[in-house]
Amino acid sequence: MSQTLQLAEQLISLPSVTPEDAGCLELIADALIPLGFVCERLDSGPDSFRVRNLWAKRLVAPSSQALAAIKTEETASAPTLVFAGHTDVVPTGPLEQWSSPPFVPTHRDGKLYGRGASDMKTSIAAFVVALQEFLAATPEPAFNIALLLTSDEEGPAHDGTKIVVELLRERGERLDWCIVGEPTSVHRTGDMVKNGRRGTMSGRLMVKGIQGHIAYPQLARNPIHQALPALAELAEIRWDEGNAFFPPTSWQISNIHAGTGASNVIPGHVVIDFNFRFCTESTAQGLQQRVQQVLDRHALEYEIDWTLGGLPFLTEPGMLVEAVQAAIRAETGLQAELSTTGGTSDGRFIAQICAQVIELGPPNASIHKIDEHIAVADIEPLKNIYRRSLQELQRKLGG
Repeated sequence: MSQTLQLAEQLISLPSVTPEDAGCLELIADALIPLGFVCERLDSGPDSFRVRNLWAKRLVAPSSQALAAIKTEETASAPTLVFAGHTDVVPTGPLEQWSSPPFVPTHRDGKLYGRGASDMKTSIAAFVVALQEFLAATPEPAFNIALLLTSDEEGPAHDGTKIVVELLRERGERLDWCIVGEPTSVHRTGDMVKNGRRGTMSGRLMVKGIQGHIAYPQLARNPIHQALPALAELAEIRWDEGNAFFPPTSWQISNIHAGTGASNVIPGHVVIDFNFRFCTESTAQGLQQRVQQVLDRHALEYEIDWTLGGLPFLTEPGMLVEAVQAAIRAETGLQAELSTTGGTSDGRFIAQICAQVIELGPPNASIHKIDEHIAVADIEPLKNIYRRSLQELQRKLGG
């Protein structure tokens, strides 16, 4: 059994459903400390939803004993690579539908089964073993290395990576490159790399009318009828044209709710839930203004509440993308496709303080499903890609 597989099985066996960590971070820290990492626990949130966070960093000067004490010119100028991810997993769903217990790592037909096998405990195991191998061969790399891990990515994501990033910003931490271990591949590990993600912003619109008897519409004002022309206009707007990396921004209604439950009552209001998935060609503020201009033009009486789930980010081809693509080619022979499709990830927070953020992990076909699994044949190549990425960056820096 490879070290990567062994560590992945250990992590899968820990029932770390959001926000629980179940000992994952302690296991990882125990492996990192002998490599020269200073490990900090930056837990956050109320006792009822306590989120566990780990920030581990190995500086260019490995003899340093405390993160806060290192202020030398050499370490201040050295770039920093971060591996980022989450130890938490989504709930298992009905246990009786699993072919084997979700927190008992099980092998069948060349696959490793268990909750978190793909999303994303195997990636974390691959991070750690890749670092062990890289540092054994390159004990004095030309860059700092860090890990940022949380137990709140699958949940609200309020007290996880977001909080850690805010603290690092306050400290003035410099992050140059970040590899997030999200399961990005489609058929084979390394066939797709996410070099950005769309932003997400939701709105809850309440259009006000006047409730009344449906037989006397002249005495009421139907907010559904009033809202429909504005909604139709919003649905037809071309918000932007996208760009070489992103499709055009999308606006979609997810729910419309109105009425008292009686068929003879004109409702007093209607509530419309909608969401933007927006690219770097649009801003959250600009989209909000355009929506409100449409609503005002239709003379609606309304209230609207906005929730910004995350800003878009994009890493154009550069040192990190080139290093990762070279690592994938060397390990698998594949030319990795760059993509910004899919939902959000914690990359959206890290991109606020890190110029180059990509996501790279195993195939994602079984994530969040009953009988989540990863092909055992994908595990060592994933670890090797991470190690080769480190080696490529070292080479590019002249090491």
